Amino acid sequence: MRVMVLAALAASIGLVPVEEASAEEAFVTNQLSDNLTVVDLAKLRPVATIAIGGKPAGVAVTADGRFAYVTSPDAKALTVVDAAARKVVGRIDVGGGPLGVAVAPDGGTVYVADWYAAAVRVIDPRTQSVVASIVVGASPSGLAMTPDGRLLLSADRDADSVSVVDTATRERRATIKVGTRPFGITIDAEGRRAFTANVGSNDVSVIDIAEAREIGRVPVGMRPYAVALAQGRGFVTDQYGGTVSVFDLATLKPVKRITVGDYPEGIAATADGRRIIVANWESNSVSVIDAIELKVTDEVKVGDGPRAFGAFLRRTE
Repeated sequence: MRVMVLAALAASIGLVPVEEASAEEAFVTNQLSDNLTVVDLAKLRPVATIAIGGKPAGVAVTADGRFAYVTSPDAKALTVVDAAARKVVGRIDVGGGPLGVAVAPDGGTVYVADWYAAAVRVIDPRTQSVVASIVVGASPSGLAMTPDGRLLLSADRDADSVSVVDTATRERRATIKVGTRPFGITIDAEGRRAFTANVGSNDVSVIDIAEAREIGRVPVGMRPYAVALAQGRGFVTDQYGGTVSVFDLATLKPVKRITVGDYPEGIAATADGRRIIVANWESNSVSVIDAIELKVTDEVKVGDGPRAFGAFLRRTE
């Protein structure tokens, strides 16, 4: 009983170790070594390497943690990985240039951005087949879904815009002009705002989803790639700067830049919001940032050319 009371007290004052607060894994796509590294974020070490092929880039882990879906642009394929078993259980020919990938909250539908076709492919994971295509803007890259699964947002890089897709009708409902060459896109937990990393204009566009319009811009570092949200802040990977730019979500004012590895790309916040995980393309590593103290606490070596573009974290409990 005494142990339980002490544990409860520690939790109430914020002394719970990170390992207990966030039992998660990172599924990091390594484009140059054609594989996927699974990193245990509690022990901060790789625990598995899974061969993928086709220069893997995008990745999305299902909400229940059962599967990871990985895009391979060179193979024109989507690979299905059993996350717990650490093995490939399917490969779907999607054609074109698959890049960004998103999974419906219930896991019943997978969406893949086709860079070359200005379209999003709709995939039924039960039959492992493409069942529909949705027209979006030129060079769709990042995809994100609202928490209720009703809307899919596509960052259309060469159209300088974001497409808003109704997932029930599978039709584009709106087109929102943003900064130059939007690439990564992230939606907040409430489904109210979206954030695009604009590679060409070195800023982040803030979108009001209900109103389907851009409501603000935040200057960041050179060639921003993707955005993560935690602790009331936005965290943006600056590829050319080797940094993560931090800004306040309420005021949209810059807060700090944190030096990470070389050419950071994929970025995600742990479920407890206490850590930010960053994939560093040139350093072949993953940086771990304390989201409260705003400093790098650890670095883990992974494969060659890590991108981790998408929702690449998996809860393990």
